Order: sequence, then C-alpha cells, then structure tokens
Amino acid sequence: MADPARAAKLAQRIKVVVAEALGRKVKDPRLEGITVTDARVTNDLQHATIYYTVFGDQVVQADAAKGLEKAKGVLRQEVGRNITVRLTPTLEFVADQIPVNASNLEELLRAAKKRDAEVAALAAGAKHAGDADPYKSDIPEDVEIDEDDFDEEDEDLIDDEELDEDGNK
Repeated sequence: MADPARAAKLAQRIKVVVAEALGRKVKDPRLEGITVTDARVTNDLQHATIYYTVFGDQVVQADAAKGLEKAKGVLRQEVGRNITVRLTPTLEFVADQIPVNASNLEELLRAAKKRDAEVAALAAGAKHAGDADPYKSDIPEDVEIDEDDFDEEDEDLIDDEELDEDGNK
C-alpha cells in the first residue's frame, strides 16, 4: 500500500490531467459544461474516483454522465501518460452533490433567518415573566447598609453565628 500523502498528491494530479483532457482531447459536446471538483485515489493507487459537476437540468447531467462513460478510455490513457505509477488506475466518475447540498443549505439558512426575524419581532414588545427585581430581600428598600456600620463587636457576632452547636465552624 502506498503512503496516504502520495495517494492524495496523485489524486490532485489526476484531477488536473482529467480536467485538461476534457478541455483539449475530448471533443464530445456533452462534456463542455463539466467541472472536475475533486479526485480521490485508493491507498493501493488502483482506483480513482473523480467528482464532477454539470450546470443544467437532469437531462444535461444524464448526457454528461453518458459522455464521461464513453470517454473513460481516452481519459484513462491520458492519465497513464501524465502520471508516474506502475499501473494506471481505473477511473470512476461520480456526479458531485455539493452544489445541490449547498443550495439546500442556503434555503435552510434563509428559512432560519426568517424565523429569527419573526422571533425578534415578537420579543421586541414582550415583557419578562415575573417581577422586575427577581431577587427578594427582607431588608426594606429605603434602608441603606454601609460597611462603616459594622464594628469589631459585630464581626465577633458574625463569627459566633458561623459556629454550630458543638462550637465548630
């Protein structure tokens, strides 16, 4: 088995070679709008999976898939000429779902933003549940407590209050 770093480098090289071959060598009109987005090679360097996107409807995408299957031999031959491995890997073409997933994600984000705006509008006029001051106190509000009011005797009283029945703290 090859080093994973070597497989990654080979995958990037295959991606470039296939993209260039689609633009220069293959003259099929069905393959004109194809963009090679990624390539992955197994660690034994025997199989390469090439991800591509095609802008258009389902018919255009199906035609592009058929065109790639037809041009697979020419593309594999071009890959074999441009890489330095003992065996040329087999090529598999997979339609990349990233644009579809990205548009779905954008739609979800748009819906979430709309719901956030609705919640913000509801929260703008809302009042908090409960009292304005949720912290209850036994001390009347008009009495102010200063630290200067405590004497050393008061500190002794505070220390005595902290002792339990046995005289332990």
